[in-house]
Order: sequence, then C-alpha cells, then structure tokens
Amino acid sequence: MQIRTLSKLLVDLKDSFTEQDNISIDHILKALQERSFGFMLFIFALPAALPLPGLGINLIIAAPLLFLTAQQALGRDSIWFPKMMRDKSISRERFDNILNAALPFIRKIELLVKPRLDFVTQRGTCLIGLCGLIMALSVCIPLPLTNTVPSAGIALMAIGVIMRDGLAIIAGALLGLLWVAMLGYVLVFLGTEGLDAIKETIKSFL
Repeated sequence: MQIRTLSKLLVDLKDSFTEQDNISIDHILKALQERSFGFMLFIFALPAALPLPGLGINLIIAAPLLFLTAQQALGRDSIWFPKMMRDKSISRERFDNILNAALPFIRKIELLVKPRLDFVTQRGTCLIGLCGLIMALSVCIPLPLTNTVPSAGIALMAIGVIMRDGLAIIAGALLGLLWVAMLGYVLVFLGTEGLDAIKETIKSFL
C-alpha cells in the first residue's frame, strides 16, 4: 500500500476543521485517530521549528512534545494526554497559518524523503523517543536558541517515522542532539552571554 505524503495528510487535517473557530489538541487527536506518534510529533514541533513572528513557545507546544516523546521512549503504542492538556486550543486562523507556511517547505522535503533503512523505524522506536525527549526538554528552556533547531530535529525525525525513512530519522536526531550538546557546552563554560554571542553571529549571516 502506498504511503500518503505528509503534505497530503496535513491538507486533509486542515480541511477537516473548516467548521471550527478554535482547534484543540482533543480535536487533532480525534481527527488523527489511529495515526502515528510521528504525525502528532510533527504537528506540535512545527510551530517551534518555524520562525513565525509573535508565535511564542508555551504549554500548547512544549508540553505535548514532552508527553509524546516520553511515551514514545517508553514504547507506548497509543497516545495519552490529560484532559486539561487535551482542552488547550489555538485559533483556526493561526493553525491554518502554521500549516500554510510549512507546506511549501514540506513539499520540497518530500522530494528527498522515501522509505529506506526500515530497521530504524521498526526497531528503534524507544531510542527515537529518547532522542526526541532530550530535544523537547531543550524546547522548554526559556533561553535564546533553545527552540528552533531542536524542534526542527524532532520534526525531521517525525517525517522519517511517517514516511518510513530511517535516514531522515538519523539526520533529525543528529541535528537536534548536536545543537543541544553545543548549547549546553556554551552555557556551562560561557553562560548566557555565550548564547547571546552565538545568536548575534547567526543574525549577522541572515
């Protein structure tokens, strides 16, 4: 059976919410039904991975990433959220803006993603979850540079899980973990001033 592309899944998800003004985590869970951890991880990592102005990182984004990656690391097959978290919502306009901003990039990525290194997706679920959990913890830290790259790593791993691409999973894990390790090293030896220096250096290249 042919695997539906991630862009197709996202468009179908967006179209299923046309009658709602606000979209909660519970709405997304019900719409996804039996779909994988990978798709849910991608949905919640995406806002932090995209440099959208004024979005902010809060409980709606960081907590679901922690819950999902922790459950994945424990080898769970089904997803559980407490009711308080399931009721958290964002406006449909913001939800649509996030997906619309991501779709062009996702369609380009899909040209490179394909089923390969199947043993990574079949046997490495707990390890994938553990790597994601480390990156999700970084997303929760209110310091500069701790959000975008780790979230991008989680999103890339999620694409790999959805599309059965072990190489994408490995690339996402390396991207996120190396970034977290580098920031940890800078924070320990140089403090927040070191993070600010890195941030200014990155800005100078943009």
